[in-house]
Amino acid sequence: MPTIIILHTYIFILGAVLGSFYNVVGLRVPIKKSIAYPGSACPVCNKKLSAVELIPILSYLFQNGQCRNCKTSISPLYPSMEFLTAILFTISPLMVGWSKELVIAWTLISLCMIVMVSDLKYMIIPDKVNVFFLFLFLGERLFIPTDPWWDPFAGLVIGTLVPLIIILVSRGGMGGGDMKLLAVFGLALGWKLVLISFFLATLIGTVVGIIGMMMGFIQKGKPFPFGPFLVIGALISYFFGNDLIQLYITYFFPYFY
Repeated sequence: MPTIIILHTYIFILGAVLGSFYNVVGLRVPIKKSIAYPGSACPVCNKKLSAVELIPILSYLFQNGQCRNCKTSISPLYPSMEFLTAILFTISPLMVGWSKELVIAWTLISLCMIVMVSDLKYMIIPDKVNVFFLFLFLGERLFIPTDPWWDPFAGLVIGTLVPLIIILVSRGGMGGGDMKLLAVFGLALGWKLVLISFFLATLIGTVVGIIGMMMGFIQKGKPFPFGPFLVIGALISYFFGNDLIQLYITYFFPYFY
């Protein structure tokens, strides 16, 4: 038991550190800035951050969410993504087991966190991010195949065609970045789960949109980022999609069960 606790602690720390890096990627790649140079600095006073100020999650808490130099409030997006990445990395072995599939899970989480940051900040899902993870998932699925082996490739096709049809019919109801992201998700999820992820994303996005308009946070006819909902749908589908399918069959088609 102590060994498992230590191992999960290490994974949590790794997830937090990677979450900090994914913040950088999500914030810099859409505006075509290097993810390596220059180093992190306060966007207001431009003071370069010290090592103490770059500790994931803890730096934000110890500094009361403010820059140490100019006292400007720091966006809670940074620690939120660090903490969420750490939690998701930590629970992944509990969900998929200590198997090769864990690599897929962590890769999917990584993509999701970068997309969350970039789409929330700029309403952009960069092509560079989609292409990078497309080839990464292709390589991983060669060594971590599914049963049947063609399922990820069917997921890629379905993940491309479904949003493409919606874009053509609605003449812009979805963005091209959303379509490409769903296609990449298809490689990780397979065709059944990518359909479920899209359904969940649409359902959650619709509910949030209606509530947001009622409360005045969202203006009717004004676009809002759909990427975070695709992320939520993909993660729920990946970890719980097969259970949802089984539950649906059991309750609505019991004679097939």
